[in-house]
Amino acid sequence: MATKKTSNQKLINGPTILTLTRIILVIPLIILFFTNNILANVLTLLCFIVASVTDFIDGRWARKKKIVTDLGAFLDPLADKMLVNLTFLLLVYVNLVPLWMFAVVLVRDFAVDGMRMMAAKNGITVSASIFGKAKTMLQMITLTLILLNRILNWPILSTINFILLILVVILTVFSGADYLIKGFRRLIK
Repeated sequence: MATKKTSNQKLINGPTILTLTRIILVIPLIILFFTNNILANVLTLLCFIVASVTDFIDGRWARKKKIVTDLGAFLDPLADKMLVNLTFLLLVYVNLVPLWMFAVVLVRDFAVDGMRMMAAKNGITVSASIFGKAKTMLQMITLTLILLNRILNWPILSTINFILLILVVILTVFSGADYLIKGFRRLIK
């Protein structure tokens, strides 16, 4: 469901600052990830958690206070993709996530974004679905636990993380299919 945007709203507001914070936090996350000592691994995890929490706060705040802006609507999914996909890529690099799993996530994102661009060109807004939101939440939880296990190195947590990654792939494919089917149905009407 699209939220109505008004033209008299400030371009930069609290929720948009949180979204920009999520984007900015990706930089120290990458630097700390490659430092790879216990303190850096803990700080990497903390950066990821703080950035993930901003995702859960900014949209709710904007809708509750009716301060949704075009800039925020553009930056929020971009910030999510930067955080999640770059973290996945880092974890693929150190062999903690299989490349094929990341490829599924990336292909889904490109397909959904392409369909959304086609819809937008035709004046159609394809809003986030409950499945897309659940996918993002599961991805962030899974990535948090994988980053945590970089610190703890518990075999049981490795097993749990692999199961969660399988669930992420399933939900990623399902939510992507849901977006594409609904989006293309709206386009051909």
